[in-house]
Amino acid sequence: MLPEYTRSQLALRNGQDRDEIWVAYKGLIYDVQKSRLWRRGNHYEHWAGQDLTKELADAPHTDFVFDKFSVVGILKK
Repeated sequence: MLPEYTRSQLALRNGQDRDEIWVAYKGLIYDVQKSRLWRRGNHYEHWAGQDLTKELADAPHTDFVFDKFSVVGILKK
C-alpha cells in the first residue's frame, strides 16, 4: 500500500526545500527527479510539489508521460 501525503507535504518535494521532486496527477504522486526536464524543480511554467491534474490539458503531451515515473504515494483529499 502506498503512503498518503497532504498537499502541504507534497509542496515540500519541490526540488528546492528538499531533494525530492514530486508532482501529483489524478490522485497519485510521481517522482520526476530523474527527468532532465524537471531537474531544477520546474518544467516550463509548472512547478514541482503541486497537483498538475488541471494543468495537463494545456500540455503538448498526454498523461502517458507519467508512465515512465515511479508512483511514490497518494495525494490525500
